[in-house]
Amino acid sequence: MKALLYSKEGKKKVEVVLNPAVYGVRINERLLELVRYAYSANLRKGTVDTKTRGEVRGGGKKPWKQKGTGNARHGSIRSPIWVGGGTVFGPHQRDYSVKLSQAVRKQAISVMLSKRAGEKGIMILESLKLETPKTKVFAGIVNALPIQKKRALYVVKDFSANLKKAGRNLRDFVDIKSASEFSAYDVMQREKLIIDEDAIETIEKRLLGAAKEKVNEA
Repeated sequence: MKALLYSKEGKKKVEVVLNPAVYGVRINERLLELVRYAYSANLRKGTVDTKTRGEVRGGGKKPWKQKGTGNARHGSIRSPIWVGGGTVFGPHQRDYSVKLSQAVRKQAISVMLSKRAGEKGIMILESLKLETPKTKVFAGIVNALPIQKKRALYVVKDFSANLKKAGRNLRDFVDIKSASEFSAYDVMQREKLIIDEDAIETIEKRLLGAAKEKVNEA
C-alpha cells in the first residue's frame, strides 16, 4: 500500500510506503458492522423514566387510621391507585451501550485504514504547524488537497491551540482527531483520510504496540 505525500500548497512530493501490517490487512465486513452498531448504540441515550411508589415524593404517613372512618384502608397516598401516586410497570432508563475489547477496536481501525488505502482515500500531509489560529488559512490548506469536496478526517499527532481554533468551524467538512484517540467509527464517517506526516509513527505504535518495538530491536 502506498499514499502520496502532499505539501501545504497541495503539491505532490513523494510516494510513501504504508506499513502492510496496519494498512494492508484483510477487510472484515462483519467486524466493521459490529463496530458500527456498537458505536451507534453508545451514542444512544435512554431518557424515558417513570417513578415507582418508592420514588415518588411524600406518602410517609398513613392518610387516616385503619378503622372507624368509613373510608377504604390505605397506607400511603403514593400508592399507584391514588392520583399523583407511583407508576406500576412503567418504562425506566435503559443502557444501550455495547462494550468492545481493546483488541477488537484496534483490529477495526486497521481494517478501516486498509479499506481507505485500497480505495485510494488516504493522503499524507507534511507536518502542519499553524502560526495563527485562522480558519481561512487552514481551509486553504485542506482545499488544496485532492479531497474532491468530500468530508474528510484529519489525523494529527498532537493538537496545537492554533489548529484546534482554526478547525472548529470546519467540523462538518473536515474533522480533526489525534492519532491516539481516533476510532474506526471516525474513519467510517468520512470518505477521505488525511494523515499528518508526524502521526504515522504514532498510529503504528498504537495498533502494533510491543510487536513493532520487537521488530525494530531485532
